[in-house]
Amino acid sequence: MNVLSLTALADEHVAAARVSSAGRSAQTIHGRQTHALRQTVLALVAGQALGEHESPNEATLQVLAGRVRLSVGDDSWEAATGDYVVIPPARHDLAAIDDSAVLLSVVTDARG
Repeated sequence: MNVLSLTALADEHVAAARVSSAGRSAQTIHGRQTHALRQTVLALVAGQALGEHESPNEATLQVLAGRVRLSVGDDSWEAATGDYVVIPPARHDLAAIDDSAVLLSVVTDARG
């Protein structure tokens, strides 16, 4: 069994995002081509965003560190460390209010 510390991974990726020219860092920790579930630790420095994009499948995020804002159209929600958010199946944007790390879980079309 592989045990990971999400706290340590969040700290590691926030540190990497701080020195990245893109202001972000990410690592898929579960699921690759053949899995139906993909989980990725994603870190963004304050003020950085993913930019509006589609969410074709079910997805959730858990805030591991910091504060983020999820925006869908004219609606937005703020989430902080420990919060869990179901991402609506619509175009959305994720922005970091503080240096932040999230665990993004996405159902893919792949079958294991």
